[in-house]
Amino acid sequence: MHHDPEDQIRRNVEKESVQEECSPMDPPDAYNPPGKITVNIEDMHPFLKGLIDDHNEIKGALEGFETAVRAIRETGVTPDSNRAFAQFFRTFDDVFLAHDKKEEKYLFPVLESELIKKGEHSKGSVVTTATDVMEEDHVRIIQLASVIFNFFGLASRLTDTASRNIVLDAALSQADELIELMRLHIFREDTIVFPLAHQLIDSKVLTSFMIEHK
Repeated sequence: MHHDPEDQIRRNVEKESVQEECSPMDPPDAYNPPGKITVNIEDMHPFLKGLIDDHNEIKGALEGFETAVRAIRETGVTPDSNRAFAQFFRTFDDVFLAHDKKEEKYLFPVLESELIKKGEHSKGSVVTTATDVMEEDHVRIIQLASVIFNFFGLASRLTDTASRNIVLDAALSQADELIELMRLHIFREDTIVFPLAHQLIDSKVLTSFMIEHK
C-alpha cells in the first residue's frame, strides 16, 4: 500500500501537538474524556437544565435498579427488588423515552449542524458527530431495557428452577450492561453534549424548543 510521506509528516506533527497521547494499552478514562467541558449548570439555558433534571430522576431510579440487581444475586427475587424494578421501568417509560425524543427531535439536529460548521466531526467519508454516538446509545439502551424486561417476565413464569435461573442470569447480565451504558451516556451528555449545546446554539433557538415542546 502506498503511503504519502507528507501525510505521514502531518500526522506526526498533529500527534506531537497533543500534550498527552492515548495508547491502546493505556486508553483514556471514560469518565475523564479529553472533550470534557466545564460549564456551570446554573448558567445553562432552561431547556438544557430540564434535560439535566431528567437525568437526575433517571439516575435515582438507576441506583435503585442496580441495588436490586445486586440483591437478587445475593438473596434471589424479593418484593423489594420487584418494586425497584417496577420503579425503574416506570421511570424509563415516563422520563427516559420522552427525554430521548426531546433530544432527537429538537436538540441533536441543530447541535449536529453547529458541530459540522465548527469542524467537530469525524474526518472519514461518512460525517459523524457526538450526536450520532448519543443516538446510537439511545437505540442500544432501549434494546437492552426491552430484553431485560422480557427476560424477567419470562423468568417469573417458569416453574422449572434450572430454566428460571438460566433466564434470570441472562437478565442480570444484560442489566449490568444497561446500568453501565446509561451511566456513561448520562455523564457524556452532562459534561460534553449539553455544554457544547450551551456554547454553540443561540439561546433563542433553545427557547423555541421549549415553546414548541409544550
